Amino acid sequence: MPKYNVQDIRNIALCGHGGSGKTTLADTILNETGTVKKLASVDDGTSICDFDEEEKAHKYTIETSVIHYEHNGKLFNIVDTPGYPDFIGQTVGALWGVDTAAIVVNASAGIEVNTRRVFAEAKKAGIGRILVFNKMDDEKVNFEKLLKLVRDVFGAECVPLNTPDGEGHAFKGVISSLDDNSKYKDNLIETIVTVDESAMEKYLEGTPPTQEEIAVLMQQAILDGTLIPILCVSGKTKAGLKELLDTLALCSLPPDKIQRKAKNANADNEEIEIKADPNAPVIAQVFKTRIDPFVQKLNFIRVYSGTIKNGQSLAASTSRRGIKIAQLFQMQANETKPIDEATPGMIVAVAKLEELMTCTTLGDYRMDEFPFPTPMVGLAAAPKSRGDEAKLSGALAKITQEDSTFITERNEQTKQLVITGMSELHLQVIRERLKRRDKVELDTKEPKIAYRETIQTNAEGMYRHKKQSGGAGQFGEVHIRMYPFPKGTDPETYSNNKDQFPSMKDFHYDPATNFLWIDAIVGGVIPSNFFPAIEKGFKERMSKGVIAGYQVQDVCVELFHGKYHDVDSNEHAFKTAGSMAFKEVFQKAKPALLEPIVKMEVTVPMSNVGDVNSDLPNRRGRPLGIDDAGGGMQTITAEVPLSEVMTYNRTLASMTGGQGSYGIEFLRYDVVPGNIQQQIIASAELAEEEE
Repeated sequence: MPKYNVQDIRNIALCGHGGSGKTTLADTILNETGTVKKLASVDDGTSICDFDEEEKAHKYTIETSVIHYEHNGKLFNIVDTPGYPDFIGQTVGALWGVDTAAIVVNASAGIEVNTRRVFAEAKKAGIGRILVFNKMDDEKVNFEKLLKLVRDVFGAECVPLNTPDGEGHAFKGVISSLDDNSKYKDNLIETIVTVDESAMEKYLEGTPPTQEEIAVLMQQAILDGTLIPILCVSGKTKAGLKELLDTLALCSLPPDKIQRKAKNANADNEEIEIKADPNAPVIAQVFKTRIDPFVQKLNFIRVYSGTIKNGQSLAASTSRRGIKIAQLFQMQANETKPIDEATPGMIVAVAKLEELMTCTTLGDYRMDEFPFPTPMVGLAAAPKSRGDEAKLSGALAKITQEDSTFITERNEQTKQLVITGMSELHLQVIRERLKRRDKVELDTKEPKIAYRETIQTNAEGMYRHKKQSGGAGQFGEVHIRMYPFPKGTDPETYSNNKDQFPSMKDFHYDPATNFLWIDAIVGGVIPSNFFPAIEKGFKERMSKGVIAGYQVQDVCVELFHGKYHDVDSNEHAFKTAGSMAFKEVFQKAKPALLEPIVKMEVTVPMSNVGDVNSDLPNRRGRPLGIDDAGGGMQTITAEVPLSEVMTYNRTLASMTGGQGSYGIEFLRYDVVPGNIQQQIIASAELAEEEE
């Protein structure tokens, strides 16, 4: 592979909504540039980029793929991304690994939900943005109407670099906006020259910028976000494709244009600006991980600084011992080509390095991790075959490495394995992959809510455990007082309250459950060697629950009296006495269920704000405010019980026609209303009877 100067490399993510034709455009580019001789097709399953079996079956992109081609003396690395928001994690990783986002818009459909999302994510990543109006040959296309919509939603900085020559089936090419007869020429040049005071002064004095100056100023304007160029094309007929290729070479950003920062891991995290210098220290970052059935694990790396060579040992943020690069690869979708080294701006892959994962930084510097969205849709999962538990564990571990928006968790309270993703479709595709690749099939159902139990008033009581069945018996008597112990209470200050606990000798605190127990035994009525057994009895009962089988939390127990027997008392007897005393006193202390409350941010078109606000009270939600999200979108913030939004994605999709999105974040536990609490307890009792 020839060595490329950093100025001659372009890293571009093709992104947009599903059905906008990104993958077809990528396949067509490979054919047009002579990189691939035969024109591939998504529809007939021959796409270069959509090579995964699930992608071929569904006929849409699920994972990002990296391809490359050469044009006008430049090396282009193109990252083709999924179009559906269900797989947005793949797109986010890609955007943080490139320098320019080419946001593909279906010209006949206009701005769709993921068009808005990727536009915002590209801005968050601080990279250049270019809009590509694809499918200009569709009979429903109205360029002027689409342009007005785009400028209304995304701003006046969206300016056509070219316009269609003919519309619909008559679309045969494009006309440059820099042509003298173009009505967009003045607007385009004015937008470009605003980034340079000298160029603006010359322009106002009647001296327009030269073609060379326009190229330089255009890149700066795209970097600043004051210009978002619009290009027209048909990936199917290739009309406008040559101009698209030429323009991407002209105005997409080179790797040294964006100022990125890193922290020195060996110098108190001192922050530096990264320089795209092949002789500087190595700084590179993994932006994608894929488990390939043939070469095993592949990590896709963007090199920002320095030169990585085969055989080189490097520090890695996810490895204590560092890693050794055995072989670098240049990727063409699922094909690998060995190369000797990678310089700044290059995108390469390395195989079989288990220590690496998405967001890992290579070298002695550390870059920030990518801000992946939080997955919200969960399912309780179990293998259909009882013997597949171990196989499932390994298979899920591979998925979590590949997909940063997929989480697995064994809920100790509900005893369920919960898999969580971005949507039901996301989880369905993962199930398909597990079945095909790992030969594991899943049974799934909605997960249980992890409620908690607590008390609301003080109570006192005792329990005597006495058992005699020949020989040594069992005896232990425990007297306790129980108090509500709100989160945030200082256990040391609380237990040292001499008015409340005048006989306090010692205390034990468990922060995981916010449980405090106080030793207030006087006169040795229970020998101290039995205290650990009593505490164990308390904690075992807390883990089992009292009223509905859920973990107990936010409780203080004072052990103040008891009795023992010289012969019959033992640890088992006192553990049982502690557990039963806890249960009986808990039931006297006005027990209550606690439910998880989440903060929810719902972003919808302005026309759907009323629908969301009307729906929230039915979910016991409490609105907190509304903020402008830009582009005609509003974000409603509310507090809602988690149990009321487990399937909210379905409701929101129906309510907004797929235009809405939401995120949730755990806030706290609150007491469940009495009528709902009785339903939960009754369901728990029924489930226990069935078992």
